[in-house]
Amino acid sequence: MVWVVVWSVLVVGTLVGAFFLGRDLWRRFRALVAELREASAVLGQLAEHATTLAEQAQEAERAARAAREAVLLPDPDEARERWAENRARARERREVRRERDRATREGWRAYTR
Repeated sequence: MVWVVVWSVLVVGTLVGAFFLGRDLWRRFRALVAELREASAVLGQLAEHATTLAEQAQEAERAARAAREAVLLPDPDEARERWAENRARARERREVRRERDRATREGWRAYTR
């Protein structure tokens, strides 16, 4: 008879413990689902924001590229003037180099005579 009471108490205690454990797990599961819904909404907003930022970055890149191309294409008359100046400077440098070469050759000829 004592064993029947002991086993009955053990079975009832197990069932009560299982009830409380199940209730706790159910509450945690509902809280997890609520958090997942909120995380899903936040990820949706983040995706929209990322798309907006990507579009803005593309527009800024296009504007920067257009600005660079505008800077890279000078006025044709200014370019011709610059080319003429560069050719004149190159001509002067060539003359200076030739004079220096002549002077060096004459110096070496003086050593060999």
